[in-house]
Amino acid sequence: MVFCAILYNFAAEKRTFMKENPLIKLGNVPVQTGTVAACFDYLSSPSEKIRALERDEQLIRLKRGLYVVSKQVSGKDICVPLCANHIYGPSYVSEQWALRWYGLIPERVYTMTSVTIKRSRLFENKLGRFSYDQVKPAYFPIGIRSVEESGVCFLMARPEKALCDTILYDSYVPSQSVKSLWVYLEEDMRFDTDALADFDVSIIEACAATGMKANIFNNLLKIIKKL
Repeated sequence: MVFCAILYNFAAEKRTFMKENPLIKLGNVPVQTGTVAACFDYLSSPSEKIRALERDEQLIRLKRGLYVVSKQVSGKDICVPLCANHIYGPSYVSEQWALRWYGLIPERVYTMTSVTIKRSRLFENKLGRFSYDQVKPAYFPIGIRSVEESGVCFLMARPEKALCDTILYDSYVPSQSVKSLWVYLEEDMRFDTDALADFDVSIIEACAATGMKANIFNNLLKIIKKL
């Protein structure tokens, strides 16, 4: 009798799940464990269900307690930059990844690079590597924009801030002369220097005003103002 009841409950659960996967309503936004568990509150052990869904690759674990629904279930592309915002925050996507996204450097970038006010961290999951560099709170909010992709929005540095962030964390950036900085941009970074003419200098000025690598940022301003 008990065995029959178990089979009946399993069949009922399967019919319900096949009729409409509850994960679909979560879309492609990263969610906490509790939000996923709420989709299966009719089960005696939602946590076991979550582990099974992860094994079945319907759920992708971004870090402990944070998931995103796979495209096969949601029908929507996973927005990796939005996942980066959620994995460790407050943060925004920046540095080499953002420069590549804007088409300002030619090389492919295999690590999702971000900036945060927390201590620097590195995360790895099935979506890839996510690195976070720490900056001062006063520097953090300068030059950030909201970008829409795959029906959701994520925070990313504007081109000017992404370049400043890259310079900030590259120990090989020359700080003594405008000429050496130009060589660094053109030869080391292979940066699209023609794009500098359209840069908003107020963002770079604001970065310099925080005192972080101010000499290099001021040299960058000199380059832009001569274009």
